[in-house]
Amino acid sequence: MSNVFFRFKQFTVRHELASFRVTTDSVLLGAWAQIEDAGTILDIGTGTGLLALMAAQRSAARIIAIEPDRNSFVQAGINFSASPWKERITLLNFPVQEFKPETGTGFDAIITNPPYFAGSLQNPDKNKARTRHTVTLSQADLLDATARLLNPGGSLHLVLPVTEADRFLSLSVTYGLFCTRRMLVKPTPALPPSRVLMTLGRKAATCTEEELVIETGGRHIYSDEYVSLTKDFYLKF
Repeated sequence: MSNVFFRFKQFTVRHELASFRVTTDSVLLGAWAQIEDAGTILDIGTGTGLLALMAAQRSAARIIAIEPDRNSFVQAGINFSASPWKERITLLNFPVQEFKPETGTGFDAIITNPPYFAGSLQNPDKNKARTRHTVTLSQADLLDATARLLNPGGSLHLVLPVTEADRFLSLSVTYGLFCTRRMLVKPTPALPPSRVLMTLGRKAATCTEEELVIETGGRHIYSDEYVSLTKDFYLKF
């Protein structure tokens, strides 16, 4: 029987109730996003609560985590309550499209590992389909929420498959959001990039590009760059 939790250096993520477990995508995003100086952070589709917990470890921000799926919402609440930062994280159980913060309140950073399959065959598990397919949160919905909720100098941080990233960036311009930084993630040196970590802001600028290889010398032989990025979280580093 597989474990019902994933233990990190400063917190533990239980996942027995959530639609999806801890993913490398989210760990990379949570470690890579430049959120250290943010005073307020919004985590859209928090799932198990992993990104909100990583953001809490890396910053002193007040964090709001939104999760529309009831089971994942309950799971995130369990994980937040057991963490050292429960007083700084507020959890809400409704879609971001319905989120209306107090007048004049915005966020310095928005972070998300969003649903991304737009045209592929959906998972027969309805909860997993909502989590990974753009059923309840389209790219346009995410960009509209970001344009509405992000502070003028704030940034959106997200991860997408390579196949979806260019479409997202083309659409983002129509919402006044522009790529400022991105990192291509390759599973091994011989394989093409599979994921893209991206930062977007309201000001058009040159988008700096990086590349990260996860495994360099075979299974579980990790690159120095991957270890350096994630060592504050993974027990194995």
